[in-house]
Amino acid sequence: MGRTKQYDGVRSRSSKSIEIDFVFRGQRCRETFRIAPTPANLKKVARHRAAILDTIERNVFDYEVTFPESRNRFKFSERPLSAGLKLEDYLESWIKDKEKQLKASTLAGYKKIIAMLNRTELGRVLLQDLRRSHVRDWCKKQSSTNKWLANVQSVLRAALRDAIDDELLESNPLLGWKYENAEALKTTDDVDPFNTIEREAILSACNDAPYRNMFEFAFWTGLRTSEIVALKWEDIDWLRAEARINKGKTQPAKKPEPPKTRKSIRDVKLLGPALEALKRQKTITFLQGGEVFRDPRTGNPWVGDEAIRQGPWKSALRRAGVRYRRPYQTRHTYASMMLTAGEPLGWIAQQMGHADLSMLSRTYGRWIKSATPDVGNKAVEMFSATKTCDEICDVSKQMDDISTSQSSHSKTLSA
Repeated sequence: MGRTKQYDGVRSRSSKSIEIDFVFRGQRCRETFRIAPTPANLKKVARHRAAILDTIERNVFDYEVTFPESRNRFKFSERPLSAGLKLEDYLESWIKDKEKQLKASTLAGYKKIIAMLNRTELGRVLLQDLRRSHVRDWCKKQSSTNKWLANVQSVLRAALRDAIDDELLESNPLLGWKYENAEALKTTDDVDPFNTIEREAILSACNDAPYRNMFEFAFWTGLRTSEIVALKWEDIDWLRAEARINKGKTQPAKKPEPPKTRKSIRDVKLLGPALEALKRQKTITFLQGGEVFRDPRTGNPWVGDEAIRQGPWKSALRRAGVRYRRPYQTRHTYASMMLTAGEPLGWIAQQMGHADLSMLSRTYGRWIKSATPDVGNKAVEMFSATKTCDEICDVSKQMDDISTSQSSHSKTLSA
């Protein structure tokens, strides 16, 4: 069989599309045709490209007329760049450009928010017409929490900031502004650690040693579930009893990814129970190498934290009769245990990968207080002006004794 003829500036992009490229006004442009790259179609597209080059040469090429659905048309329009561009179209192109810049888990979250926005009337607003009032009116209609609204506005704010850099907008309507609904004071918070009885019940309810090892390791290291999934035997320093934490693996990610912050890269001290759990796990997966914790049903590494949450974790809590909380609460349990025991705050923050003590204080403040129940009493004892009657009498007697002694001493010197 003969080879398919090659045409300049024309190539097969996939089994269902053909791409052409050409230079217009000093910029390289690429456009895609949604047709199969058969010899006949390649020839047809090559002729179309030749016609484009001819109109460019004669200075009569109109990008918007030739490619009315292309994002590139806005670059060369005589109208403002954002004229006719809807928010939904811009967000779609923006998130596509971000695919190589964002972590898989972050990208997945952004895509969900953009897909949701583009199903609403907000997505149909022209980009150049977008005002705070549009976002405010949309937010008012939502029954979601302020935390969720903040996440949505954060994504939208970032996209609009890039629109300024792309010269599609002159200003960001969301800069320095955030909408919040009035919310009732929460009677509970997201920090809901397990107590000692619950912790032991969960471990006892694990029907497989690998599950018990993994959960006990989680309780005594404070690692995020994504960090535990990505942990490898090569990350363990047996001499120092430490684990190097420098990556995490979430459900959307195809492979482990580095953490979001520099402080999350850390060496975690392996306390006794964590070290013992690791030693037991060593007899199960060490010879295989790679990941420390694997799915015992398949022998393969966990693909993400979702499989653990929906599988062995939920089953263990159900058998133990413990109220359900997500696996992330093992991290909160670790923090509450360390704080209640009075361990140094700086050391706990380093163990957990917090950038500073503010996160620790803000999230676990009530455990910090209970860690030293007599806090402040030393100051009271030293400086308080309030004394009991007996204490006042004792002080007065001591002062009288001092005065009498000083008087006698003065008479002796006079004599």
